[in-house]
Amino acid sequence: MSVSVREATLADLIAARISGEVDGSVRVRAEYSTDASNYRVPPRLVVFPKDADDVAATLTVCRDRGVPFTSRGGGTSVAGNAVGEGVVLDFSRYMNKILEIDPQARTARVQPGVVMSDLQREAAKHGLRFGPDPSTQNRATFGGMIGNNACGPHAVAWGRTADNVLALECIDGRGREFTAGAGDLSAVPGLEEAVTANLGDIRMNMGRFSRQVSGYSLEHLLPENGRDLAKMLVGSEGTLVVITEATLRLVPLAQAPTLIVAGYPDMAAAADAVPAILQHSPLAVEGIDAELVDVVRRSKGSVPELPPGGGWLFIEVGAQEGEPIDVVAERVDGIRRDAGTDAIMVRPPGPEASELWRIRADGAGLGGRTPQGAPAWPGWEDSAVPPEKLGDYLRDLRALMDRHDLDGLMYGHFGDGCVHVRIDFPIDEETGVPIMRQFMEEATDIAVSYGGSMSGEHGDGRARSELLPRMYPPQIMKLFAAVKDLFDPDNVLNPGVLIDPEPLDANLRRPAARPTSYAGGFHFREDDGDFTRAVHRCTGVGNCRADRTGAGFFMCPSYLASKDEKDVTRGRARVLQEVTNGRLVKDFADKAVMEALDLCLACKACGRDCPTGVNLAKYKSEALYRGYKGKLRPITHYVLGNLPILGRLVTWVPAVAGIANWALKFSWVRKLAFSLLGIDPRRQMPGFATKRFSRTVRELKGPSRRVGKHLQARERHAGESAQANSDGRKYVMLWADSFSETLDTAGAQAMVSVLQSAGYTVLIPPKDACCGLTWITTGQLGHAKKELTNLLTILAPFAASGIPIVGVEPSCTAVLREDIRDLLPDDARTDVVADMTFTLAELLTAPEPIGPGEEWQAPDLSGIEVVAQPHCHHYSVMAWDADAALLKEAGAQVTTVSGCCGLAGNFGMEKGHYEISVQVADNNLLPALREAAPDAVYLADGFSCRTQAQQLAGNSGVHLAELLRDGASTRRRTSH
Repeated sequence: MSVSVREATLADLIAARISGEVDGSVRVRAEYSTDASNYRVPPRLVVFPKDADDVAATLTVCRDRGVPFTSRGGGTSVAGNAVGEGVVLDFSRYMNKILEIDPQARTARVQPGVVMSDLQREAAKHGLRFGPDPSTQNRATFGGMIGNNACGPHAVAWGRTADNVLALECIDGRGREFTAGAGDLSAVPGLEEAVTANLGDIRMNMGRFSRQVSGYSLEHLLPENGRDLAKMLVGSEGTLVVITEATLRLVPLAQAPTLIVAGYPDMAAAADAVPAILQHSPLAVEGIDAELVDVVRRSKGSVPELPPGGGWLFIEVGAQEGEPIDVVAERVDGIRRDAGTDAIMVRPPGPEASELWRIRADGAGLGGRTPQGAPAWPGWEDSAVPPEKLGDYLRDLRALMDRHDLDGLMYGHFGDGCVHVRIDFPIDEETGVPIMRQFMEEATDIAVSYGGSMSGEHGDGRARSELLPRMYPPQIMKLFAAVKDLFDPDNVLNPGVLIDPEPLDANLRRPAARPTSYAGGFHFREDDGDFTRAVHRCTGVGNCRADRTGAGFFMCPSYLASKDEKDVTRGRARVLQEVTNGRLVKDFADKAVMEALDLCLACKACGRDCPTGVNLAKYKSEALYRGYKGKLRPITHYVLGNLPILGRLVTWVPAVAGIANWALKFSWVRKLAFSLLGIDPRRQMPGFATKRFSRTVRELKGPSRRVGKHLQARERHAGESAQANSDGRKYVMLWADSFSETLDTAGAQAMVSVLQSAGYTVLIPPKDACCGLTWITTGQLGHAKKELTNLLTILAPFAASGIPIVGVEPSCTAVLREDIRDLLPDDARTDVVADMTFTLAELLTAPEPIGPGEEWQAPDLSGIEVVAQPHCHHYSVMAWDADAALLKEAGAQVTTVSGCCGLAGNFGMEKGHYEISVQVADNNLLPALREAAPDAVYLADGFSCRTQAQQLAGNSGVHLAELLRDGASTRRRTSH
């Protein structure tokens, strides 16, 4: 337990009564200060309960001391209903068990911290599923889904969360523990009387259409609706009860789910067609706009072909239980007939349909930025109207956004009349907050005029509770308050939400943050040079918490191992955001910052996997740079940061490298040296090259340094760039980084052979050219810039002459493609070098004049089983598509390992990281190697990846160049 002096009494009282954990540290308070909303409310303590008794005991202490109590699951609330100033209970760490699945009764019992996709995976084994499926299902917990009445695309077929909850184990604000179900309201004295006294008002104002989620859903308490207390509590946002267990209804999986994509002139026209389509009992009806498709296309590189149009409906039909499969074709024909458009395509279940659905899924994640790339914020995030009024509502909503000069990507669950949009409210400064308020008030009035609801599935929270009187008459608001009083008279449970709410513009996170001026490190060009803008890219949607191991997802490898919020991109970003407002975390040297960043592997995967483009590797380097500026650093920063210099010194004389390798074979020597240098003694030293690559390559026929000098001289005197192939030869600059030059030269040597076989004249740099990677990862950005400046002097003339630069090591290649632009943005040579730098696979698959030409053919790798580990930086910056295409063309049977190897350069070598490093390797890499055939080739271009596999699995991996050069013999060589 870690607590501050100020909170010692409260923390000790709770800790003495529970088996779970209590934490009031600055770092944890920063991590839990916000959810996925616009609001910042730092808690006093965070509690991680292990069971219902812990929950009850914590609530008792809070009630006795008048301390607010807020429930939290995955922290993906966009309305601000999972933050509070008192005690926050995180159910996701321990209370995350599926207690029972009853296939015969088609029910499941779950604790509130169960992630929805985990239940879906287990239920599918019995041919069942939970009906609603929000886009956050791979990290959203059932406690949050119940709190907000989550829905998702398939609510059209199976209803909202409320429609699929059978019973809830509850503790209310009075401390009463009871089971909420249907038919009996006696657990809450006075509730039945309150409903009976207001039957007419409830019938007139509540439950008017399926997505009316705002306020308390009192319609479920009507006698004709079975007086269902469990369903009424769904959507109450933790303000009436704390849920410790839920019994859920499961439904059979639909058969032959078929996708229909229909195109319309615009999204509003698509919405106009929805009522006719609903007559054909679809499973889902989703609407997306052309702007959203364009954003996905720019982000992902391409999207599958769509029918002509400016707005589309994605319609899924299938056969439900008891229906013949033939009904699917009938529904497809009916929708074709009634959709009001001829721009229709139909895709059966399979890869094509899945790829089309990916447009919708990716678009939802990318909605955190406008089409122009500006930050877009929740607030008016999930309004809903009856589906028959949706088209006109969309036109009015878009007109309102235009009047306020606001923008955002629209999409939504059109079958239920629900619209999602994040809007570029100008809340970077306090002066922009009134614009947000005015828009929210006017948007509420428009939605109400169509009989709609401010919230269609996310709850009102701090974002919209203040606006409830604009939606409901005074008598309903009075009834809401009376219901709150029956459950929680002291207003302990999630105060500030729904009843007696905080103003919608109170406690906003972004306006409180101060600009962070340039300090000599990264320039953050995409965020106008402001580190504050960069770290506030994190909106908290929690995609980084999703467990997608094995599904092409690399982000947050340490979180997959630890399941601790501090080790996820969001948690780290939250701590850095606190630095920018200077309240909880004072500066970059704060202990909280160092704790938050300690287990960041700097894998860069968040830069690709995070939908808002958060790049924690860059942020970590900048934070270390600022935090240690003018101060003594950890010894590993000096040792591992200066590894390129050490490698050059040791390998300058081959005999010295041999002596060093011999000495390090003695375990006592290595352990002593490593312990003194801050390196984990359980690690092995990879060994120095007794002959540098550049010396070895001089003995090979072809590679030359002299051409480089000639080109440099020619570039200095020419009025324009010289043509590299003017003498009839096709040149390529093979850039061997420090690792490939002084530690493992095999990949670089193989690249010489492969490039020559592809028809290239291979050049090598006339001098050592280091990218400064090890100084970047340790935050020594001043020295990194010096190395990069020197590199530009050496390599830029070749790039300017049209000669491609091909890198050996992916992480170093990524520096030239990405980091160099942000570290030396004022040097015109950076873009020249970045644009002309390639991986081997990119070069070999490129068209002429850069590529080798059609005459070159990849070697035949048929019958070779390859276990491929894309380096994280390769995946994140360059993408691994070219490598995959090349191996497929060559005929190899490839199993691609998803996720980080766990060594990640200096990370896995440092003391204190070994256990996590091994756990990360065990996420995917080690199982893949264990399951592979004995003669399978382990393919890893990354030096760290090969080192990790060698040390943990005894598997000597090979570089792509070695595989291409040696072909089938690679398998025989690596099988021994």
